[in-house]
Amino acid sequence: MASRAAQQWGTFARVWYLLDANQQPPGRIAAMVSPILQGKHKPIYHPLSDVGDHVVIINTRKIAFSGEKWDRKIYYHHTGYPRGFSATKAKDVHLIDPTKIVHKAIYGMLPKTLTRRTMMQRLHLIPGQTIPEDIKANIVEQIVAPREIPKRLDQYTQEELENFPKLWHPVEDPDLR
Repeated sequence: MASRAAQQWGTFARVWYLLDANQQPPGRIAAMVSPILQGKHKPIYHPLSDVGDHVVIINTRKIAFSGEKWDRKIYYHHTGYPRGFSATKAKDVHLIDPTKIVHKAIYGMLPKTLTRRTMMQRLHLIPGQTIPEDIKANIVEQIVAPREIPKRLDQYTQEELENFPKLWHPVEDPDLR
């Protein structure tokens, strides 16, 4: 039987999670990550306690928006000075900093309290595939991606293409052409 101190350590310990953002929408990533950063998945959660875990998100360069959101979604910013307002399209924000869109989505889903910045310090965004060794040594679990990535046509085998259900069959009669 484990000692009481070991049980408490297991309860309060911070776990490191890994999430692959390849072809995932930023809003769904944020919806999955924000409860983990807050610690809502733990039985000891309380809004005033800081019990959240670390989350490492890789491939933020390869996120996906649906429809024409790359052109239509606008990110606003104001410097605080006169005429300091700026509006930037999502594709331009993504070109400047590939982690910024995911960062802003998660930041917006966290509670608007003084603990939000502390929670964001436990978020580690990596634009590419390679994870630094000091972070990789801490990762314990992997979060399942919110959306299944569909296969491209060139990823199917010839047997799968032949067995795929046909919606219509071409007519063999040359007079009907």
